[in-house]
Amino acid sequence: MTAKLPRVLLTNDDGIDADGLAHLTTIARDVAEEVWIVAPERDQSGSSHSVSLHEPVRCRRLGDRHYAVSGTPSDCVLMATQHLMRDAPPAVVLSGINRGANVSDSVAYSGTLGAAMTALVMNVPAIALSQAFHSPEPVPWGTALRHAPALIRDLAAGPWGTELCFNVNFPAIAPDAVSGRAVCRQGRGSIAGVRIEARMDTREKPYYWFAFQHDYSGVTAADTDIEALRHNRIAISPLRLERNDATLEAALAERLGAERPG
Repeated sequence: MTAKLPRVLLTNDDGIDADGLAHLTTIARDVAEEVWIVAPERDQSGSSHSVSLHEPVRCRRLGDRHYAVSGTPSDCVLMATQHLMRDAPPAVVLSGINRGANVSDSVAYSGTLGAAMTALVMNVPAIALSQAFHSPEPVPWGTALRHAPALIRDLAAGPWGTELCFNVNFPAIAPDAVSGRAVCRQGRGSIAGVRIEARMDTREKPYYWFAFQHDYSGVTAADTDIEALRHNRIAISPLRLERNDATLEAALAERLGAERPG
């Protein structure tokens, strides 16, 4: 029998009462001896790596090792690793399970991924998990529930350290229809635009709602996360915090007449 992880931290960007977090708690109790939950008190989707620096953050205890935080997913990771769990940090941060896929361009805006990346900054391994769906109801949570435990164990056992985190997306199909796992890259080109809807409040002052418009049809490369989901595979993308483009460094230095240290 595979040994359980000693301690894990759960967070998300859908909020403390989200169904995906409840399902992740069930999964975590199967793979870990001790489960901590520190999640936003309300939906923080689209918050990316945002940290609350200009207002106080409140942390409300809901139960044993169970907290709601007034800030972002990244705030939750900081609150947990640097305060609540500072004497015994988690072996891994599990972020999710997000209601909907986090693939392609959406990765840049995802609070689910923001929490995982913040864990890397704090030198804690991290896995972000998302469940894709074709229609909002019902979300096929059973697919993540079936396949996540073994995948979390396999990823947590690897020699990855804190150089990268894993972005895991479960396809929008029944658990038995999953055709395997695919290690893939983050695709590009799925955001077709942003719809901005203008409204007026009761004092005749304008306000606006933003909504991304997605079109996945143009992302067809075989090695992308979107294509993996199309083929009913669990998409696993290793992501780094560093965003340097090493392939362009020499050309840029030559064009600018700049030195390259080392």
